[in-house]
Amino acid sequence: MNVTITNLVKSYPARRATDDVSLTVEEGEFLVLVGPSGCGKTTLLRMVAGLETPDSGTISIGGRDVTRTPARERGLSMVFQSYAVFPHMRVRDNIGFGLTMRKVEKAEWQRRVREAAELLDLTDVLDRYPAQLSGGQRQRVAVARAIVVDAAVLLMDEPLSNLDALLRLQFRAELKKIVGRLGTTTLYVTHDQAEAMSLGDRVAVMRDGRIAQLGPPLEVYDRPSERFVGGFLGAPPMNFFPARVSGTALTTGEATVPGPAGLASWDGREILVGVRAENIAVASGDDGDDGLKATVEVAEPTGATVLLTTRWAGHELKVSTGPGFRAGPGDTVRLRLPAGSLRFFDPETGLALTP
Repeated sequence: MNVTITNLVKSYPARRATDDVSLTVEEGEFLVLVGPSGCGKTTLLRMVAGLETPDSGTISIGGRDVTRTPARERGLSMVFQSYAVFPHMRVRDNIGFGLTMRKVEKAEWQRRVREAAELLDLTDVLDRYPAQLSGGQRQRVAVARAIVVDAAVLLMDEPLSNLDALLRLQFRAELKKIVGRLGTTTLYVTHDQAEAMSLGDRVAVMRDGRIAQLGPPLEVYDRPSERFVGGFLGAPPMNFFPARVSGTALTTGEATVPGPAGLASWDGREILVGVRAENIAVASGDDGDDGLKATVEVAEPTGATVLLTTRWAGHELKVSTGPGFRAGPGDTVRLRLPAGSLRFFDPETGLALTP
């Protein structure tokens, strides 16, 4: 089933949590809501779940208006940030809790619990209690309990945030595989951009109760619709610097950067330029005079890459380079900003511009 949200508004005394939000989660789609704390993503999910009532707007599931329908009658399953497993129940009874509440016959109950346990690799721990499990196993139990009832829509509210970094990485891949195999329509909330990029068929970036941009992850990452999106997605986030258009070139301070041919129509205009750290080519300062001269302020080896914080024309630029590149604070490097990788924004509104 699909989920359609239309002009949804929810306000609290101090703020508006969602501001006229509209979106559709297509049948079988994995859609991720991502954004900073307080942007409205969890409130939106809770309204879909029936745990919050909107001030205005509608929610429909499979074409049926459920805006005022009680949560138990919406045909949804939900996985929360906390594991929310029952400590006094064995794993098999935790998984089958929803089936028990629905009074499913014993043979069918056992079959579905067994299938969910196999899917989540829990067959060896069915007779254990939650206290005897690792964090990753407890989260698997929570997911198994959600999928065993065969709900039409699966809602997930930051289900991986309580796991450590390695477990989160491992379970993220498992979750994508499981949901893909089930083909369940899924709405997933996270503040972790890496989760959003890796899990979602589409990503909705939220800000101040509205959707700033909605699209496939790589499209949202590569072509942000506004400065906020470019500055939120990415580790490090997109670099920005102000410039004036001079023909097909960009001038900032005393430096000049070649731009795409389409810039000519903006001659004399002040704009904001964005560029990703991995799109900036870097060479040692003694490798000739080509490129933009910059000074290294910080070098951060991360294993697969070295992240350089450089100072160029009065601006800070983050540059990602290979692990073999050697540079330290105070060293001079040469930067190249490929014209095709530059993105342009209105300096006042922050909205993307297309030359």
